[in-house]
Amino acid sequence: MSSKAMKDNTLASLHDGTRLAVVVVTYNSADVIGGLLDSLPSGLAGLADTEIVIVDNKSRDASVDIAASHPVNVRVIQTGRNAGYAAAINAAAASIDDERHLLILNPDIRLQPGCARTLVSRLHDPSIGLVVPQLLHEDGSITHSLRREPSLITAWSDSLLGTSFAGRLGLGEIVKDERLYRAGGTVDWASGAALAISARTRKAVGAWDETFFLYSEEVDYMERVRRCGLKVAYEPAARAVHIGGEYHENVGLSALMTSNRIHYYGRHHGAAATFLFRLGIITGEVMRFGLGPGHRAALSAALRPYSEYRAALQR
Repeated sequence: MSSKAMKDNTLASLHDGTRLAVVVVTYNSADVIGGLLDSLPSGLAGLADTEIVIVDNKSRDASVDIAASHPVNVRVIQTGRNAGYAAAINAAAASIDDERHLLILNPDIRLQPGCARTLVSRLHDPSIGLVVPQLLHEDGSITHSLRREPSLITAWSDSLLGTSFAGRLGLGEIVKDERLYRAGGTVDWASGAALAISARTRKAVGAWDETFFLYSEEVDYMERVRRCGLKVAYEPAARAVHIGGEYHENVGLSALMTSNRIHYYGRHHGAAATFLFRLGIITGEVMRFGLGPGHRAALSAALRPYSEYRAALQR
């Protein structure tokens, strides 16, 4: 049997056997959640047994009403507080049969037709624990969503050379290998805006780490996936549009992203290495201090405790 025929047979079998739960975390997401839900019928096409779970972190807008009234038939969980992204995922996962795969999506994702089916087909490979799609900008261009494990080399390269140039040289955290984006392969980690997790991975890895609150929780989770001997796969045949970019406009989110980068690195390295990692970030933000409030907020975060930003966002 040809490889194409084997792949077709695998995809055909998914229609009857795959059980998938879609998990979406909302927090004041009224402007975008409707578009995601509109994309799900075609995005989930070919999968017969699916459920959609919306976890709301005490939105102050119409997020819950929009989700609850949408014709795709969602189940809404309200945490009653701004619990953070990881905590919301854990709340959803606890309510979902552990034999189901999970497809975790940001509310500003728009699935392209057949995206979920293609992702889930990769999870039938027992060596793969988690798979991410090709993310596209709204203009259709490919988002550089793949990442290298944070290190002193990536931190200092990004700071001194800039993320774009460091990525092109293969030194920065952002992966810019266009061949990988076209052909697919395995990666250290990728944007958590859209990712599929197998049921066996859920059991092996366990809950998401709620100490991150927002940002870097996916870095931590994918590191634990790899530590279990499973691969993080990138599948360019599965596509989704990601509107994204909120942290660029929100100084609080820029600060939290920076603080969590240091928090994550410090968990896996000693005090001296973590100091040098923090210093690399500080150096880069000092160099870009005049480029906008986001850089100034990131510098402030690198100089101050993570707990201050977490507490502020939980109010």
